[in-house]
Amino acid sequence: MDHSPYTIPDQTRIGHIHLKVADLDRALAFYQDLLGFTLITMYGKEAAFISAGGYHHHIGLNTWYSKDAPPAPARSAGLFHTAILYPTRRDLAVALQRLIDAKYPITGASDHGVSEAIYLNDPDRNGVELYWDRPHEEWPRKPDGSIEMYTHPLDLEGLLREI
Repeated sequence: MDHSPYTIPDQTRIGHIHLKVADLDRALAFYQDLLGFTLITMYGKEAAFISAGGYHHHIGLNTWYSKDAPPAPARSAGLFHTAILYPTRRDLAVALQRLIDAKYPITGASDHGVSEAIYLNDPDRNGVELYWDRPHEEWPRKPDGSIEMYTHPLDLEGLLREI
């Protein structure tokens, strides 16, 4: 019998998230109209399933327990943010430009060495991170070979030069 600690398989991914929202139409306006996700299906008038690329859903939005409810308190346990991974730096730049054009408030922008990220809140004040990963071989490393992550200001002007 193998007594080594269990390690989850390398190919494991987080498949989707499901968010409680107060107003489904308002949430769809953000995730579908602003961020560009595609509506896959509705589950009655209380839930919507959206995705990128035709997947059954990357994000579920529902009002089952939250219709017309206020946002969760910032200083409480729960989801910190949803992270949406873009395939390229240019794709992240396009997302940033869409936010700027829509005058949508951005709460932060960081260079983490391994990735570049833009932070904002959805209409229900759920945190959202839009990011892209640098190629694995470009990730900064510590002398012992482990990954060196940090939080530096993101050069937004440099990012926008990608488009």
